[in-house]
Amino acid sequence: MFTGLVEDAGVVTSITPRDGGRVLAVRTRIPLAEVRVGDSIAVDGVCLTAETVGGDVFTAIAGRETLAVTTLDDVRVGRTVHLERALAVGDRLGGHLVQGHVDGVGRVRSAARAGESWIVWVTPPPDLARYIAVKGSICIDGVSLTVNELDGDDFRVNLIPHTTAVTRLGDLRAGDRVNLETDVLAKYVERLLGRGPGLDADTLRRWGYPV
Repeated sequence: MFTGLVEDAGVVTSITPRDGGRVLAVRTRIPLAEVRVGDSIAVDGVCLTAETVGGDVFTAIAGRETLAVTTLDDVRVGRTVHLERALAVGDRLGGHLVQGHVDGVGRVRSAARAGESWIVWVTPPPDLARYIAVKGSICIDGVSLTVNELDGDDFRVNLIPHTTAVTRLGDLRAGDRVNLETDVLAKYVERLLGRGPGLDADTLRRWGYPV
């Protein structure tokens, strides 16, 4: 489990094909002395497993299926990637609960500066739109953000100066592909509404859920 608060923007130093997947070597400022082989690290929002750790570089394999459903197939040597280690017991939860299981790949509709901030519109896959709500949480390339506006299926997020300073989201341009993970709570609510006996939106509201 992750929070969507990026610890470092690492750099991909090598990519090695393996069994239809790719082994990514990433240089990072994260203290790798605290990382063990087998630990989970989110790379652009995708939960991967550290395969080797040494110095300031770790490697992780993105399998064939992962490459098919995320943007990791687009990554090239020299690319900056967002990194976050998995939550440990006692850590503060500053973003929102993120699983590192990308739901789909969206496409940037537009990105423009507004004062010191950036306004980014994203078009998600149609089957994800129902999980996205104004003031709800969305994870874009591993970064926890708040949905500010909807336009049909498309949604808008605002990037504050801190976010553009510590991530590469300020470099997004129209047409770019991004990993999306919707709020897991929305998925549980949908399942409850679809399968719970006598459970509907009115009942959830009476119980205090913001449906």
